[in-house]
Amino acid sequence: MGLDMYAMVTTTLPDSPVDFKVADATELHYWRKHPNLHGWMEALYFEKGGAQEFNCVPVELTADDLNRLEADIRAGNLPQTSGFFFGSSDGTEIADDLAFVAKARAAIAQGNTVYYDSWW
Repeated sequence: MGLDMYAMVTTTLPDSPVDFKVADATELHYWRKHPNLHGWMEALYFEKGGAQEFNCVPVELTADDLNRLEADIRAGNLPQTSGFFFGSSDGTEIADDLAFVAKARAAIAQGNTVYYDSWW
């Protein structure tokens, strides 16, 4: 039990940047119990108009979002986030987070949609 986090890629263009459904998504990246990244994604979800509890709801990641995310990762500005069974972020995730950003940029450059989803 705990925080499972996924970056997904799809050829479908969602009709909204949040709370959409797609049938053809595949996993691009996976994290386990990285709450500070989850907190960053949660803030993005609400910024883009999300209104539900941030669990099992997708948020699209654009190239601009990835630029902001990379800058925040490099600056150590992911928000301190906690939750039931979330675990803790300790800074060792930086290389993996930056590898995700690179993969996501490549997927978007190929015309795909990238989004974040989680389950806890």
